[in-house]
Amino acid sequence: MPFQPGQVVTRRYLRGPWVTWVQPMRVISDDEHGLLLWHSVGSDIARLVDADGNTPHDVAVDRLRDPKLTLQSWTDYDILVLMRPDAAHAVWWCFRQGAFAAWYVNLESPYVRRPDGVDTTDHVLDIVVTPDRQWEWKDADEFDEHIGNPLYFDGATARTIRAEGHRLIKLIEGGEFPFVGTHTGFRPGPDWPTLRLTGTPGFPATRPA
Repeated sequence: MPFQPGQVVTRRYLRGPWVTWVQPMRVISDDEHGLLLWHSVGSDIARLVDADGNTPHDVAVDRLRDPKLTLQSWTDYDILVLMRPDAAHAVWWCFRQGAFAAWYVNLESPYVRRPDGVDTTDHVLDIVVTPDRQWEWKDADEFDEHIGNPLYFDGATARTIRAEGHRLIKLIEGGEFPFVGTHTGFRPGPDWPTLRLTGTPGFPATRPA
């Protein structure tokens, strides 16, 4: 069953036995074009943080010491996120004070639905795109460091992930959807509250068996 516009769902990242990220998202639409979600500055997120303050961006998740999901506040950009069925990426539209500021391509596994949200696995490597479609890789060094770790990807899978990135770069350079004017003028409803995880279905989060 599709999610309903206005419904709040949780978008989660999984890695092995861990839930590494949980984010409450407002559903804008859920149809054959994909699942379109909204998250505003000041809303809750939960990320995996260990006893030394490290996150999976700092060290591989299997090297974190006593990690726990920790509530934090989302900063910098309001985001509109498009997750298309069977796509190995999500595209974010980033807004600052109501103005479109950038696209962000998050390379990730095709999402899996839960009754109260969606799960995916982050592929670490990302692409940042300016409004005039100038792009650059993000977290390439971190991506390379994880190749060969069985919790992440082997060499063949890493090449597949990079190939997906290069496919999207061709769309960026060609000015093809979604890197066009679609959604760049999006505005949230004036009465939409910031989103909280406490009491939200899917949080506290546990890793499926």
